[in-house]
Amino acid sequence: MNKPRIVVGITGASGAPYALRVLELLLEGGVEVHLTVSDLGKRILFEESKISTLSAENLGLFEHEHNLVIYNNKDLGASVASGSFLHGGMIVLPCSSNTLGAIGSGITNTLVQRAAAVTLKERRTLVIAHRESPVSLVDLKNMATITEAGGIIAPLSPGFYMNPKNINDIVDFMAGKLVDLLGVEHNMPVRWNSTVYSS
Repeated sequence: MNKPRIVVGITGASGAPYALRVLELLLEGGVEVHLTVSDLGKRILFEESKISTLSAENLGLFEHEHNLVIYNNKDLGASVASGSFLHGGMIVLPCSSNTLGAIGSGITNTLVQRAAAVTLKERRTLVIAHRESPVSLVDLKNMATITEAGGIIAPLSPGFYMNPKNINDIVDFMAGKLVDLLGVEHNMPVRWNSTVYSS
């Protein structure tokens, strides 16, 4: 690989701003991003960010279009569906409980599911950014199964120790944490700096 590659899957749970910010940070970090979006993921992008057609320009990533590859989620023969496609990890963001269950059960009816299954079998980093609350026992069991298989469960639950002033600060915090898990450098303010506390 000439440059690092990361696979990104977007599915049908609320959280489009997180996905868009992570895509931006990965591309700004010099990563070649391979993106696939489920049908419900496309609906979320439209409902939360008014994106109706998948393209670098519509995603606000036009300046990075040479490093962004977009796949049809129904194309199970795409390169990211094969273990021979070398990459540095995959993130499913946001990850619906439906997709969580499919990955935890080894079901591969879509490209997001297949790419995730391949990432696990090849022992590469798989980050599942789940966005549902509350979490059912079924979800917890699927999370445990994926964790036991080597995946990382990263719920979209931002911290507030950076004293966010607006929604963008919250999105940036969580996006930075997720990009950390993929081993990509960034300048988001996510580092804890302890101060002296006096009771």
